[in-house]
Amino acid sequence: MQHTPYGPPREYVAARLDSGASVELDESAAHHVARVLRMQAGDALVLFDGTGGEYEASIASIGRRAVRVAVGAHHAVEREALLAVRVVQGVSAADRMDYTVQKAVELGAFAIQPVLCERSVVRLDASRASSRVEHWRRIVIATCEQCGRNRLPEVRPVVRVADYCANPDLVAPRLLLSPETRLRLGEAAAEVRDTAVIAIGPEAGFSPAEEALFLKTGFVQVRLGTRILRTETAAPAALAALLALRGEF
Repeated sequence: MQHTPYGPPREYVAARLDSGASVELDESAAHHVARVLRMQAGDALVLFDGTGGEYEASIASIGRRAVRVAVGAHHAVEREALLAVRVVQGVSAADRMDYTVQKAVELGAFAIQPVLCERSVVRLDASRASSRVEHWRRIVIATCEQCGRNRLPEVRPVVRVADYCANPDLVAPRLLLSPETRLRLGEAAAEVRDTAVIAIGPEAGFSPAEEALFLKTGFVQVRLGTRILRTETAAPAALAALLALRGEF
């Protein structure tokens, strides 16, 4: 749960909400409400279930292990970006990847596709990959609670670059960040409308073979200015630039 300066604390509930219903918060949320925020029966909060809009709510009761909440009126409030951007992100080291996911969600990313790359520092087997995806999904939830989004961006299962390129997002434009081109992102995205995909490499970037796969799939190489950005900086910078071009800022 996050407490914003703009109103009551916001809480995601992993079940379909309805006005007039009574719901019990999960253990983590209940602990935060009762022990950290020290909220009391009758205090107001906002609930959302990730399907759109948000609900007024109030705490009905607080027990030793359970917090029950009364669900009030629904408000069709949306805070989604004007541009639906899919971020294809080369998996980076733990803190860097967490930062990328958090900031991408804050800036309005529609979906995040983690890809394992030849130059990735991180090596994940199937079990660890699944665990990391669940970790990133928890970051998505916490970030949506904080920033006011009422729809949860999708974090897709980790795949290798070749597997992604065999079944890519079929939306345009498809942009590949690369310092090896003179084409600026603003020039390539001049005709951007409602959707875009942007691919960002891990710490050491995509390999030449991986870049070739992206280009074969219809991606266009673009650069962000004259400086080489760190992997955790590149995705937020590219998202912000695309949204500015679309007129959101």
